[in-house]
Amino acid sequence: MRNQPSGPPDDLPGPQDHADAAGPRNPEDPTGPTGSAGVDSRDDSSGSAPEGSGPDAGPDAAQGTAPGTVPDTASVLPATAGRQRLADALALLLTVAAGATDALAYLGLGGVFTANMTGNLVLLGIAGSHGADLHVARAAAATLAFAAGLVLAFRVTRDLPAGALWPRRITLTLTVGLLCQVAFLAGWAAVDAEPSEEWDVALVALSALAMGVQTACARRVALAGITTTFVTGTLTSIAESAAHGSARHVPRRLAVLLALVVGALAGALLLRYAPITAAVLPAALVALTLVLGTRLHQVRRNP
Repeated sequence: MRNQPSGPPDDLPGPQDHADAAGPRNPEDPTGPTGSAGVDSRDDSSGSAPEGSGPDAGPDAAQGTAPGTVPDTASVLPATAGRQRLADALALLLTVAAGATDALAYLGLGGVFTANMTGNLVLLGIAGSHGADLHVARAAAATLAFAAGLVLAFRVTRDLPAGALWPRRITLTLTVGLLCQVAFLAGWAAVDAEPSEEWDVALVALSALAMGVQTACARRVALAGITTTFVTGTLTSIAESAAHGSARHVPRRLAVLLALVVGALAGALLLRYAPITAAVLPAALVALTLVLGTRLHQVRRNP
């Protein structure tokens, strides 16, 4: 195996903390100002149902569709305690997968990240200043592929109903990300976990594409009001809550930080002792998420 970098930067980067294109509200801080991605109203401890799902609202109102039409998305179900716990578990599974993916990319693919993009932009500048063409290519491929995954997934899920925990279209879109990870696994196994420079860029792009799709899916459904591929905003929200003396969302956010670290640790250990399996772990976690996610959605049928 190639010489591995001495270690990751002091702080795992968090790329899209201010991504305006992702949505109008911020999933990291339900109490924060509007201007970034969506708030998950199910985070509220009152356990109230999403808007449009009350007793006076019919099924068409819950979906935001005209009477008599049957959309291809899941109906908005009340966020019961059990369903919310399952949503939290799905978010943590995806976060562990992201940590494992980034560890594999950084240690096994030439020191780039495929789930966190801020670090890649910094690496792109550093490599460019030293004339390291291959490093520039890796960082650029990761950033562009991640962005392509975001655009693709956001486009497919652009008109999902507000408040749905796991619409059917999320399952279909996240399956595309899983297929990218399976393709990555096939390529990783084909080169016996020691890709040449020619393989590096292609594998980086596949991994980043999968992570872009995953990030968009998690943001669309606002799983537990948290993100799964970058946590700088989560850490900021924890500090803000501490400064205001509020601990309402802190346990959930701390769990996300721990999940990312656990995923990175698992990915690094597998890469050292079972290199092929290191690429199996993220795909297996996403597959498990898809299976469990079907329990969070209920397809509407004609009466």
